[in-house]
Parts: sequence; C-alpha cells; structure tokens
Amino acid sequence: MRRTKEEALATRESILDAAELVFEKQGVSRTTLQQIATAAGVTRGAIYWHFEDKGDLFNAMMDRTTMPLGTALQDEQESCDIDPLRELLDCLLKVFQLTATDPRARRVFGIATHKVEYVDEMTRARDRHINSYNKWLERSKNRLNIALRRGMLKTNVSIDVAALGLWAMTDGLIRTWLLNPEGFSLVNAGQKLLEDYLDSLRAPQASSSSL
Repeated sequence: MRRTKEEALATRESILDAAELVFEKQGVSRTTLQQIATAAGVTRGAIYWHFEDKGDLFNAMMDRTTMPLGTALQDEQESCDIDPLRELLDCLLKVFQLTATDPRARRVFGIATHKVEYVDEMTRARDRHINSYNKWLERSKNRLNIALRRGMLKTNVSIDVAALGLWAMTDGLIRTWLLNPEGFSLVNAGQKLLEDYLDSLRAPQASSSSL
C-alpha cells in the first residue's frame, strides 16, 4: 500500500512537471491533456485520476510553487517590536528575490502572468488569482493601518489606495521583468521603487532610516 501511494505521488509530480514545461512552451489554452500525458509518459486516464480537468491541474501546479504576493504577510498579528512598513518592504523584497533566483518559480510565474487565458475550465484559475489578490490586499492594509495608528503615516493617506499602489507596483514590476529579465535588476530596481513609495507615505516626523 505504501509503495502504491508513493508511486501515485510520483506520477502526480511527473504530470505537474510535464504540464509546467508544455504550458511554458505553447501556452495554457493551446495545450491539451493528451499533450501533457504524452510529455509525462502516462495515459490521459492517469491525468484524470489525479485531476478533474486542465483548470484543476493548473491550480495544482500553482499550489506547489510560492506565488508572488500570494503568501506574503501570512501572520496578521500586531507586534510592537516590528516596524509594519519595514515588514511590508521585506516581504515584497523576498518576492522579488524568489522570482529572480528560483527557476521553477520564474517559470510558473511566467505561465500565470503571460500564458493563460481565463476561459472555459480556466475560470477557476481566475478565481484563484482574485482570491490571492484580495487576501494580500487585506494583509497589506492591516500593516498600513498599524503604521497609521502608530503615527507613522501622513494623516491624509488613504489605506485602500496605498495598498492598491503597492500591489500595482510589485505585480507590474514582476510582469515587466518576466518579459525581459535582462532589461533591469528586479531586486535592485524593486527595492529602490518600493523604498521611495513607502517613504512618500510616511509622516514628516517618522524617520525613513528604518527602511
């Protein structure tokens, strides 16, 4: 029984590995389950044993890779020892670092941002993306609200708009960099832009040296 479970898990992983490569090569909408099965050296039946359809397979591929912003800021507990703006910056810099240095993460991020259409069975992938965005936005607003309560932000800062700006800047940088990784340093440019943005939100009396 144990060997059977291990073999099933190995088959599932090989299917996901194959899906990554085929999706990257020809896009999600142009890829069939049969093509993935052939690349993985299994039957279509084996794919349906593990996954309901292409959308389910796509989401499983995404789940095994840490997506940018999707898992950032997991802990929502407030701590007096943590600078919430510094925490925001550090989390986003880790996202940039992961994107720039992890080959699998880069491949999956590229598929998710440039090679998927949210149609037919892929509508669940759209729902996943929206859910990830909403969760990150709430966590980001949580940190910004902590900073506001501590007098670290300008009083006229809109928390909703500030959080949206962080998402747009980070997501936009990643999307642009994935199109041309040689065009600029994602980590260096990202750090400079985010530091300047967060500094623009700080209250005059709040030192930016902690960033």
